[in-house]
Amino acid sequence: MAFKKLLASLGAGGASVETVLNEDNVVPGGVVQGEVRIQGGSVNQQIEGLSVGLQAKVEVESGDQEYKQDIEFTKVRLGGAFELQANAVHAVPFGLEIPWETPITTIDGQSLRGMHIGVSTELAIARAVDSGDLDPISVHPLPAQKAILDAFIQLGFRFKSADMERGVIRGTRQKLPFYQEIEFFPPQQYRGLNQVELSFVADEQAMDVVLEMDKRPGLFSEGSDTFRSFTVGLHDYQGTDWAAYLNQWLSEVGSKRNWF
Repeated sequence: MAFKKLLASLGAGGASVETVLNEDNVVPGGVVQGEVRIQGGSVNQQIEGLSVGLQAKVEVESGDQEYKQDIEFTKVRLGGAFELQANAVHAVPFGLEIPWETPITTIDGQSLRGMHIGVSTELAIARAVDSGDLDPISVHPLPAQKAILDAFIQLGFRFKSADMERGVIRGTRQKLPFYQEIEFFPPQQYRGLNQVELSFVADEQAMDVVLEMDKRPGLFSEGSDTFRSFTVGLHDYQGTDWAAYLNQWLSEVGSKRNWF
């Protein structure tokens, strides 16, 4: 059980809030369930609204600057306004759907560095809003996503890092205002590559798999990126040898460009 205490700093005698998640391990397309508990203070207070959502810390590029931004990418209002009696406890259960595009934060039990996604709780009371802290969740890959990730590992690629970037990958089914990039170091057999970046953009039926190949800059040429995207069904991915598929494409692209 994941547990995080949220302090509602709303003046003397104010309420406090606790959000309890039944389970913090989820998958895209799943549901995170929990309960928000509001503990009344020393006086009666009018609760104007209560909501929970999903929030991600995303990288934003603006001109020559880069900075982090918290983006709430789904939100659910829990009930309407009510009066919270002094010292009373008001418990509200919730179920929050995890969008299919939600980035992966955990692979094979290992947290990916750079991934920060969690459940946010917002309490509106007496014309003030307290957003509290974030209850982290662990988003595990769908079976089809795991098959692609396993193929990279099978080919000898090593995980480098992951990040979330604000923007849209053109030509995909993307709906969220940001996307994830999972970066790998290539094995020696792909010696002309610096790294490969992998993105998943899924819905309930299929996912777009986007690869960005970063060529090592040579003495007389600048580094150049090569993109490749293909679609994988979430329920019919098992008939393909993905390691062989990826190796064939990498080899074809590399040989055409004399990378390796």
